[in-house]
This record gives sequence, structure tokens and C-alpha cells, in this order.
Amino acid sequence: MILALLFVAAILAFAISTVAGGGAGLMLIPILAAVLPSVQVPAALSIGTATSAVSRIALFRTAIRWDIVRWFLPAALPAAALGAWMLSRFDPLYVKLILGLFLVGNLPLLLRRGGDPAQDAPLTAGPGILLALGGAVGLLSGFTGAVGVVFNRFYFRLRMSKAEIVATRAMNEVLLHIVKIALYATLGVLTTRSLLAGGVVALGAVAASWLMARLLHRIDEGLFRRAGTGAMVAAGIGMIATAAPAALQRQGAGMAMTGTAREREVQAYWGRHRYGVAWSAHGGVVLEKQLSLAHLKPRYARALPPTPAGARIVAIEKFVEIDREGLEVHYARGAARWERVIVTERD
Repeated sequence: MILALLFVAAILAFAISTVAGGGAGLMLIPILAAVLPSVQVPAALSIGTATSAVSRIALFRTAIRWDIVRWFLPAALPAAALGAWMLSRFDPLYVKLILGLFLVGNLPLLLRRGGDPAQDAPLTAGPGILLALGGAVGLLSGFTGAVGVVFNRFYFRLRMSKAEIVATRAMNEVLLHIVKIALYATLGVLTTRSLLAGGVVALGAVAASWLMARLLHRIDEGLFRRAGTGAMVAAGIGMIATAAPAALQRQGAGMAMTGTAREREVQAYWGRHRYGVAWSAHGGVVLEKQLSLAHLKPRYARALPPTPAGARIVAIEKFVEIDREGLEVHYARGAARWERVIVTERD
């Protein structure tokens, strides 16, 4: 059942990708992640996207811009090797989060300009620009599996037609994906399960290419470009939605609200750091920060009273009010818990 869903999703994703200028991999990542370990997802995606690129080359071969391809690939291939090597040693989570923020940053531009990238200043397809573009695409693609949509605006600024974009991107990417597949196999992340999932994605990609070859000429050029810009924003939102919760969980970060009959408090925490804002009807607003018992500043250590016999300090919080600041020391003795407020001098 999940493979049938993956096949249908692949057809839809690659059909949309043809119009939007990429993003099929980003759309398929959540489904692939449900059937594969996260480290195997880029390998399965590369099988599908390589097959999609081959089919688009066959269908749009007369529109390939060879003047772009010849400078793109020399930088993209070694960069893809570096990205695949990095995947086996580093977690791409934070790269995806940063890319997501970058992509969402296109939203004001989309709203302000009506979303038509044709209004951007043209970009000359010089060797330096194309080598840099190829290196960036290769590195990020090898590391995360699919980021073609990130570079939509560069292709649009080269003033290429929609058929040229589809064909040239396919030619740029086909060798890139083949190299990545070989590297994934060498690094041990290309397994039987990822081959099966990648094969299903590949079948969907071929079906989508055949379908779009008959529909692409009917799509307005302006709509094609606006869809590409919109896909960048949508992909960014998707990246953030998946990467941000995982990053927060990994860092032990989050927020919580606590309260008693006398006081309400909002707490924010990141790893061992804790901050809070508390308020009550009679005490007003209080800012709080949990201090490290092992790294307590000397002036705070000097302010602490002797610890009661048999008790221990379990937490120390610094508080700041409008007219005073100090420490709130939390003690424990067996099951008993209590606290003591110590007013200190301001910094």
C-alpha cells in the first residue's frame, strides 16, 4: 500500500516539479522517510531523480543549453562527491533548516513583485557564475539529496525558456545523480530497501515526464516562472516544518507554562539553560534565569547562606524585579522541598 502511495506521489511530485522548476525530492521526502531510515532517503531520491532526468533529456533534448552544461558539470561532480562524503559523517538537519529559512525569505519578494522572476536583473552565463552554481548545487545535492528548487531564481535570471530550463537542468543533474548513487553505494547507504523505493519513484518520474512533455507547451511562461518562485517558498516551509522540531528536540529546547494559585510563569529552555518570566497580581512581573550550580559566580556564591543540616541545594534562580534582584534558592531534604529568597546588589 505504501509503495502504491509512493508511486502516485512520485507522478504528482515530478509533474509539479517540471512546472515549478524542481522540488519533487522535497515533496517525496516525508513519504520516503516513512519507509526508509533517514540516511537512506537521499539514495532513493537520487535513483528517482536520475531516472527523471534521463527521461526529460530524451523528451526535451533539442532545448538543452550546452553553453551552460559545459561549465556547470566540472564543478558539480566533485562537489557532489564531497557532499555525499559529508552525509556519511554529518547530520544535514541544520543545513536543511538554514536552506528552509533562505527559501522562505523569497516570500516578501514574491508578494512585492507579483512573483515574476523575469523582473529580476538578467544574469550573464559566464564561466565563473556557472562554476559557482554547479559547485553549490553539487555540494548541497550530495549532502541533502534534493535542493534543485533552491536555485530556481538563478535559472530564471539566465533568461531561459521553460523548455530550456527543463532540458538543461536535466542534463546538468543526470551525471550528478549517477555519481551520487555510486558514492552512496560505496558508503553503504544504498540498500535493497532504498533500491526498491528508488525504483518505484523512478517509475513515477518516467510517467510524469511523458505526461508533461505533452502539456508543457500549453503552460504560460509567466505562470511557469511564478510557480517556480512559489515552489521555493513552499519547499522552504516544508524544510523548516520538518527540521525545526527535530533541531529543537536535539538541543533540548522548548517552552512551557507553569503556575500555582499565586503565580504564573512562562519558561524557555535550551539544553541546560533555563529562562522564565513570572507574574502575579501582587508581585508584578519577574524575570528569572536558572544558574549553574557548578559554575556559580563568586558574588552569588558569597551571598548564599549556610545550607541547612541534612539538606542540599537542587536549583538556584536569579530573579530581577523593578525594584530589586536576587536569588531564589531551592532546597531538598528527603521528600521535603522549600525555597528561600536572597536579595542581592544589582550588577
